[in-house]
Amino acid sequence: MNSQLNRRDFLKLAGLLPLSLSAPRLLRTLDASQQIQGKQKNVVVIIFDAFSAYDISLYGFPRETTPNINRLAKRAVVYHNHFAGGNFTTPGAGSLLTGVLPWTHRAFNHNQRVVDPFVKNNVFSAFKDYYRISYTHNGFANTLLKQFHEHIDEPIAREAFFLESLDTFISTLFKNDDDIASISWLRSMRVQENGGYAYSLFLSHLYESIQEKRIEDLKQIFPRGIPTTGADYGYLLETAIDAVATRLSEIPQPFFGYFHFMPPHHPYRTPLEFFNAFKDDGFKDVEKPVDALVRQVVRNLPMKRTEYDEFILYCDREFGRFYDELESSGLLENTWLVLTSDHSEMFERGFAGHGSKLLYQPVVRIPLLIFEPGQETGIDIHEYTSAVDVLPTLSHVTGHSVPDWGEGAVLPPYATTPPDSDRNIYVVQAIDNLPNAPLTEASITLTKERYKLHYYFGYPEAQNGELAKLFDIQSDPDELVDLYSSKRGIALELLDELKRKLKEVNEPYL
Repeated sequence: MNSQLNRRDFLKLAGLLPLSLSAPRLLRTLDASQQIQGKQKNVVVIIFDAFSAYDISLYGFPRETTPNINRLAKRAVVYHNHFAGGNFTTPGAGSLLTGVLPWTHRAFNHNQRVVDPFVKNNVFSAFKDYYRISYTHNGFANTLLKQFHEHIDEPIAREAFFLESLDTFISTLFKNDDDIASISWLRSMRVQENGGYAYSLFLSHLYESIQEKRIEDLKQIFPRGIPTTGADYGYLLETAIDAVATRLSEIPQPFFGYFHFMPPHHPYRTPLEFFNAFKDDGFKDVEKPVDALVRQVVRNLPMKRTEYDEFILYCDREFGRFYDELESSGLLENTWLVLTSDHSEMFERGFAGHGSKLLYQPVVRIPLLIFEPGQETGIDIHEYTSAVDVLPTLSHVTGHSVPDWGEGAVLPPYATTPPDSDRNIYVVQAIDNLPNAPLTEASITLTKERYKLHYYFGYPEAQNGELAKLFDIQSDPDELVDLYSSKRGIALELLDELKRKLKEVNEPYL
């Protein structure tokens, strides 16, 4: 029997032990391997859910929502025109994790999974020689991470960083049926936030009383309520940030970490420190008409945006703390750090939030900052880039082969060739489509050079089954002036390109 301990087995074993126990014995037996590890850089990807570039002061938003990120950006590569793959978690996170657009990974609907090829072809399998660790607050993102479990050495349980409650007990007890069990428990025992009743009236009130006593002190810190995903009893972002920073100092290097945190996703429950930070500050948003695809107009959009912006301050503080902890521990000297999002949030045209049919800039333009080990000077990149570019870029800068299944490109300034100015950047929303069928009802945008084409088809609101709009997002970043008629030649050329691409991706499912 071969008694040698290979690198992968060592990483798995070492990750299960406290560093004080694993280092003295195991690391000494792999001196040559450790020398190789020392030359490889760690990677940490931080996702803040529903984090819109539109509302980030680093990108020009009038409110100072990101003072810490602004400060740290002076040591990062900042991408100013970066697009998500979709406009809610499942397609957006799916594109980040697989390096392909939703019409390829096919995770269109809430809580849907990517198709079989990407169970093996994903960002974790691309770093198979690294110790891979992951966490998410988000249930939909957790569904995707569960698909990749064979390629993740340390998947931190989703409930690990939530406040302790009976909810945690249920998700632990029924961990193989977490989604169904959590929903059933929620409906049976929890009074709904919208005023709905729990199925069990007596037990639900007893349950609520017990839980309220457990969190009484925290309620003083969060005036709008404790942050929650809606199916749990709450979480503190600082708990997750501290735990992740501590764990990264313990696990073997090189490591690849993917951490998807819920804020600033709805509900926008910022701590007392930032409560009313922007109240009566005189901020006036650009007035935009209600879109024809909005079926139910949302009122009080300015108030919702203000609450969202105050929640961003919470993310900003915690990212600043995380960065400082990595720096003080020495890890930052040997780690590529990425900050981005899965999608954005919008408060305009009669709609608040994300996941609608609309694909305007506020809901698809996301932040991307890359901190290179040892970087001291900031770099600004204004070319159009996509979430599918993150995987090939991280592969490239860490000396791995760029996966051949990906649809993205290595980002500047790391690419060996100049950016393609003729490149098409797509965003896809196809929530009502089956994964194994062609797209018949969807929203797609194509951004190229200075123009952005919106194409909506299959919706009852669209005349003759389709609706197209064209905007010059360089001169009209708020997308107020539809140029489809006045720039008809350009519009039809882009629409033809988009339809040819749509025909190509539909072909395997016809």
